[in-house]
Amino acid sequence: MIELAFVAALLTGYLLGSVSFAVIVSRLFGLADPRSYGSGNPGATNVLRSGRRGAALLTLVGDAVKGALAVGLVHWFGPQFGLGESAAAWAGAAAFAGHLWPVFFNFQGGKGVATFLGVLLAVDGWLGLAACGVWAAVALVFRYSSAASLATAAAAPVLFVWVGGVDGALAAVILMSLLLVLRHRRNIANLWAGRERKLGAKSPPP
Repeated sequence: MIELAFVAALLTGYLLGSVSFAVIVSRLFGLADPRSYGSGNPGATNVLRSGRRGAALLTLVGDAVKGALAVGLVHWFGPQFGLGESAAAWAGAAAFAGHLWPVFFNFQGGKGVATFLGVLLAVDGWLGLAACGVWAAVALVFRYSSAASLATAAAAPVLFVWVGGVDGALAAVILMSLLLVLRHRRNIANLWAGRERKLGAKSPPP
């Protein structure tokens, strides 16, 4: 029963994560598909390049909420099936994977920063707030979303150990952090070459 419930939690998390708010919100606002301009990434930062801050904010909130919801569902309903904090974190990791490879959008997903932060906030409020603080501080100083995301990925496992200790959820956090870094490979090269776009720089859709 526990194994079946865990698989159900992972599948639910993945399907939640597969909802691409960047694409959906862009359609609602009459904007071009975010995969067709800028970085080609269906995420809040790229939607912001359209010049529509409201659309970018809705994308950010939606992507964060779906990650938090995947964790929250296990918190709410998991105990009766023997699922605890570790299972909740892995459900969040499944939502993160769904954002990266969404089944509803031909597996062409974003980089997962907002979803990652939403998962961390739901796993532990202080952990999530600390991670958000790292992102905001680096973004404010350097004005690069990618640099802020990479710093957050590096800091998250350390912050988890500091806030919550070492348990089964740590592996889920480490996996998400590694995937987040891998999804920023092109950004790392652009940062190194001085070609990375700064936060908020507009890129008119075609």
